[in-house]
Amino acid sequence: MNRRTLGRLAAAVLATGLFAGLVPLAHAEDEAPDVLIKRLSDDVLATIKADRQVRSGDIERIMGVVDAKIMPNVNFQRMTASAVGPAWREATPEQRKRLQEEFKLLLVRTYAGALSQISDETVNMKPLRAAPADTDVIVRTEVRGRGDPIQLDYRLEKTPGQGAGWKIYNLNVLGVWLVETYRSQFAQEVNAKGIDGLIASLEQRNRANSSGAAGKKG
Repeated sequence: MNRRTLGRLAAAVLATGLFAGLVPLAHAEDEAPDVLIKRLSDDVLATIKADRQVRSGDIERIMGVVDAKIMPNVNFQRMTASAVGPAWREATPEQRKRLQEEFKLLLVRTYAGALSQISDETVNMKPLRAAPADTDVIVRTEVRGRGDPIQLDYRLEKTPGQGAGWKIYNLNVLGVWLVETYRSQFAQEVNAKGIDGLIASLEQRNRANSSGAAGKKG
């Protein structure tokens, strides 16, 4: 897989997955999951194209967007717990907090540079295969732009109580689930050095990504 393809995949993930919360969730509790994803995807693509700071990879700007807009639409604790695997159950509250912080930063820093590649992408929805009573569904989409279409699927859960609506907890790009990909990486760290070792490894990767970004700007 060449660099251009990887860049487009990353851009698709950010534009219509991790960045699926750049618009308010007005009446989201009343929306079907595929309707929600379609509305968010269209609005988010338009927002990213218009925001030069986000497209330039400004980490502070992106993190601000993530904290204010994205997290309410993603069950990030579940996403992190699934990526960490069985060791999550043994982690202390402080370790869980650190894992979520570092994992979020890792995702943002890993894909930030791809935002500059957003141009003429559009999102096509595939038929939703779910019963009205289902509370865990997969919404399948196809991102089209330059080059071949990109398969991008979402796993969503319907959160109980208070009309919270649907939340994303995993993404599938071209048949590869994001959480499972990181789980295999994290398992090696946990087996070798424990939870604290995984946290330290994530911190190191984030520092390296930060240094690399600073070097490119310089």
